[in-house]
Amino acid sequence: MIPVAVKPVIKYSDLEKIDVRVGTIEEVIDIENSDNLVKLVVNFGDHKRNIVVGLKKERDNPKEIEGKQALFVINLEPREMVGILSEGMLFDIGYLDGITPVLAVPEKPVPNGSRAG
Repeated sequence: MIPVAVKPVIKYSDLEKIDVRVGTIEEVIDIENSDNLVKLVVNFGDHKRNIVVGLKKERDNPKEIEGKQALFVINLEPREMVGILSEGMLFDIGYLDGITPVLAVPEKPVPNGSRAG
């Protein structure tokens, strides 16, 4: 893989606006009317959220990530996707580089809702 050019420089104050937290993926629910999307039910400790992600074409079994912790952006404006309100974004590694994505995960278990940064 050839590395892609680094994106333009941003200010630290821009980065501080992004709320990245650890959540446990409790359930992966198939969205029948979509070829790519599934709904994740994610536990952030003090609340749960539904997050719609494109995993069907990336994994033979999207349910294999149930019970795993991962990093999520939780302060994005909610967005309706295939009739379901998505309340955040899953961080994964590799998609934009054309490789099979993997989850961005903490090296060991931490409390749900722990902030990254």
